[in-house]
Amino acid sequence: MNDSRTPTPRLGTADSVTPVATDARRTGLASTAQARPGAGGAGREQRVAVGRLPLLAGGALALVAGLWGGLGLLEVGPAVPRAGFAAQHGPLMALGFLGTLIALERAVAVRRVWAYAAPALAGAGAIALAVGFAPVGRWALTAAAGWLIAVYVVVVLERRPGREVIVQMAGAVAWYAGGLLWIRGHQVADLVPWMMAFLVLTIAGERLELARVAFLRRRASDGLMATAGLLTAGVLISVPQPGAGWRITGMGMLALAVWLGVYDVARRTVRGSGLPRYAAVCLLSGYGWLAVGGMLWMIAGRPDGEFYDAALHAVFLGFVMSMVFGHAPVILPAVLRVRLPYRPVLYAPLALLHVALLVRVAGDLAGIAAGRALGGVLGELALAGFVACAAGAALLSRSQGSGSRGSASQDSLSQGSPSRSPRSRDSGSRSMESS
Repeated sequence: MNDSRTPTPRLGTADSVTPVATDARRTGLASTAQARPGAGGAGREQRVAVGRLPLLAGGALALVAGLWGGLGLLEVGPAVPRAGFAAQHGPLMALGFLGTLIALERAVAVRRVWAYAAPALAGAGAIALAVGFAPVGRWALTAAAGWLIAVYVVVVLERRPGREVIVQMAGAVAWYAGGLLWIRGHQVADLVPWMMAFLVLTIAGERLELARVAFLRRRASDGLMATAGLLTAGVLISVPQPGAGWRITGMGMLALAVWLGVYDVARRTVRGSGLPRYAAVCLLSGYGWLAVGGMLWMIAGRPDGEFYDAALHAVFLGFVMSMVFGHAPVILPAVLRVRLPYRPVLYAPLALLHVALLVRVAGDLAGIAAGRALGGVLGELALAGFVACAAGAALLSRSQGSGSRGSASQDSLSQGSPSRSPRSRDSGSRSMESS
């Protein structure tokens, strides 16, 4: 899928940062945009990558089913379709929804057709899990992780990667190892450290990449590698010794949160305005929740009951979803060629997310079931609200872009100037080929 006129960037190296990645650096977001020339679509409306939309269908269904299952666990909302449906809430959200998005972003970045098998398998596994074919879903989601590892090994490692790629690949290995445990019959609660490691290490690798681009000293990056190693050790120990493993994993999460809070460029961009400030607020608040989650894991070991709910959602909802909110304005244009311009309204679902999590965690720790349920419902409303705000901003931007192009065309005709042909208009998007 490579364009012969556009050199393939080396992911995980300085080569992966192109001039078009200025927005990613300015906002403090390392993403596919750095590896996809023209991803921002500045000044020119690009055609939507329609061929990638089916790959997102499984992820979208996993999100809907996961939120439905979450309401079932809270014992509110519409009845779940069958017994055991609510228990799949965690895998649907962490592997079905987020796993599909991450695998698709990696496939777009490496620009190889075969790499799209990873998001396709993840989406298919999510659909199978949601409709009741649990064994098929487990195998497909685990196969997706294996394919994602192949993307890193075959494509990324051959391009002299930096440490950040090793950290991200460790996350994919954690997904795969957790999937094997799942296939062998382990309960979802046993998979929690592995699903957490997949998401946290993937995000940490992305942040390390941007920190390196911002001229981070190698000695400072040693700290992140040490925290990632501590977290990984805890995950491994959690299989034979769950209590000790969860506590060590919590130590790794807390140390990682401190490292990110000290070295991430979000500390500088939060003093800006517009999208850079919004993204930094998302990131820094997420690091705070990662620290809270790490402390809860350290205190309780492998928790149960309400403490289990608080420990998990501090990480998966507070940290991970804050990262999703903050990265979406850069990742969506790179993956789908759909502009997601910054609008102040994006702060509304972000604020609701954190209020909901505060209510939920407080209800959990105080043993107030009503507080836990209220926080859970508000959290789901925050996720739905963000999707609605993002879709509205993207549609508005596209309609405005169409209107401006139409006006420009009329002006061109009225002045007797020939308008560019469709072939010429589309030439700017050739470096972002659809699957």
